[in-house]
Amino acid sequence: MKKFFTLTLSALLVLSLLAGCGGSDTASAGDAADGGDAAAETTTLKVGASITPHAEILEQCKPILAEQGIELEIVEYTDYVQPNEALENGDLDANYFQHINYLNWFNGDYGTHLVSACSVHYEPFGIYPGKASSLEELKDGDEVIVPNDGSNETRALLLLQQEGIITLKDGITAASNATVRDIDSYNVDITIREMDAAQLTSSLQDVALSVINGNYALQAGLNAGTDALAVEDSQGDAAQEYANVLAVKEGSEDNAAIQALVEALHSDTVREYIESTYSGAVVPLF
Repeated sequence: MKKFFTLTLSALLVLSLLAGCGGSDTASAGDAADGGDAAAETTTLKVGASITPHAEILEQCKPILAEQGIELEIVEYTDYVQPNEALENGDLDANYFQHINYLNWFNGDYGTHLVSACSVHYEPFGIYPGKASSLEELKDGDEVIVPNDGSNETRALLLLQQEGIITLKDGITAASNATVRDIDSYNVDITIREMDAAQLTSSLQDVALSVINGNYALQAGLNAGTDALAVEDSQGDAAQEYANVLAVKEGSEDNAAIQALVEALHSDTVREYIESTYSGAVVPLF
């Protein structure tokens, strides 16, 4: 009986020691960002992004967040739908690939509940040469391709109007969801074909011109500052209307880890990286 009591007491002491040494390897977002007793622990922040420039910019945030006990996991996407669906479903903590007008359009069309945690940068939209090497070479019968999603098609059509190629119906603004049906007149008798934004660069050699989103242009080795035949007027409303944002699920804006990422994205390190890397194709908004 005495031997049994001794063994039982020993077992209890071992369990007590194990409980005292235990603890999770992952802290809450608040603990990690505050750097309190959980300073040696980490929390993982999972963020979806376009390959360029968004994932590249996020890479610059990794060491800044690591100092606060936050591990940034970047998930790369090649389209504009999956990262928003993943964020809505809780598979991501945030995403960084879209401008605010696209986010608003997506919420309306897909019934999602996503909001901007902050604006980060602006990518000028450009018209790029295909078979035509200049806007002046554009002639009747030529084909021009534009992105087919609501906000970006509007943006492309506004740029074509800016350059005098088409005239849109009255009342079309950056907040509209315009399509080719909203063209009032063609100043050159061209065909405008709507296409998935990710396919625009690969089809460029088959058409006269293409109006291409900034991230897909960069991914294909094109730069709005050096390769585009025309870009949006940066002195107009475009920089604010098309600000690229860090998006989160509604209600997560004040999460400590998200706010730490906002601060990292608005750091001098990120500003200097953007300005030295993209030759005007990406413009910081902070």
